[in-house]
Amino acid sequence: MSKQRAKGKAKEFDFFLEEAKKLGALEAKIISSDKVVIEDRVLLKCRTGCDSYGKKFVCPPFTPTPDEFRKMLKEYRKVLIVKFPAGAEAEDDVGRSLQKNQCSPEILPDLRERTNKFFDVWNADKRRILLAILQLEKTAFNRGYTLALSLTAGSCTLCAKCNMEATCTHPTMARYPEHALGVNVKKTLKKAGMSIKFPFERHPEGIGMLLID
Repeated sequence: MSKQRAKGKAKEFDFFLEEAKKLGALEAKIISSDKVVIEDRVLLKCRTGCDSYGKKFVCPPFTPTPDEFRKMLKEYRKVLIVKFPAGAEAEDDVGRSLQKNQCSPEILPDLRERTNKFFDVWNADKRRILLAILQLEKTAFNRGYTLALSLTAGSCTLCAKCNMEATCTHPTMARYPEHALGVNVKKTLKKAGMSIKFPFERHPEGIGMLLID
């Protein structure tokens, strides 16, 4: 491949980076799809450490398995990774034990209240990030990448409670979280030359992905 042609190929997706920045992204990178790290063990955290397991259509066990997603991902050429800022802020004693602070009966009322306030803001952040990544998906579709698909940060927050007894209330908007498909986000970001602090300090960072065909 000539240098000129290679340069043209590299610029093919530049408009995604520009659009991501317009939508408030802190950072955005395009990587080849084979650089996304998928591990079966990631779902162990869903099974053992998340109260959304089995309670949302976009969470395991209703998601494609890591092995199924590996096969699907091979049909995409590129992945846009986008890092968004969050308004949510957690003091040290909140951020250290988020799930425990919500669920354990021994947690003091003040700590539980501050934890719930953190989640109220973080859930709003996640909705904002979802809308941004959906906009990127729409942009991709309108540019001719008709099978482009977005993945979002954290479990779905479109509804206060998932309508598990019937069907999804927002089927055109609900998207899988990356980790629910087995994506090791930290390792993938490292391969992309991006960083993330997790466990986070004070402010979480939201990561969205766009699969580009």
